[in-house]
Amino acid sequence: MKVNIRMCLGCAAFAGALWVAPFSGAQQKQTPAAPRNMSYDVSRETSIQGTVISFTAAASSPMAGPHASIQTASGPLDVHLGNARFLESSHFSLSPGDSVRIVGETVVNGNSSQFLARIIQKGGQSLTVRSVRGFPVRPVVTNSASRAGGVL
Repeated sequence: MKVNIRMCLGCAAFAGALWVAPFSGAQQKQTPAAPRNMSYDVSRETSIQGTVISFTAAASSPMAGPHASIQTASGPLDVHLGNARFLESSHFSLSPGDSVRIVGETVVNGNSSQFLARIIQKGGQSLTVRSVRGFPVRPVVTNSASRAGGVL
């Protein structure tokens, strides 16, 4: 009787080992993903200068909204400009050939990166289009159509 119990326990242990064996290879050490800066951080801001190549008020690319292609010393750069309605209510426009200075940050979004503008300067005009936390400024809706302002 003891031999039968030992034999059954041995077979059960062997069967369990065979059943678990295919799963042991699945627990391989995973390589950690590269760190991504998906949130806006003022300490990582940079300033770029260049000439506007093109301006689109409502792009549907990775980040919807106004985009400008800026020719910089290091090559063309796609810049997200915040909220299109805010640009319009602030009477701010960009045209090809305009010389601009933009303060912002490059933020990784999936497999691509995007330069997010926070402050845009064109000539003597300067406009803050994004809060220090990276949120686009929205236009203020007032009773008087003559006023234009922004909300962070």
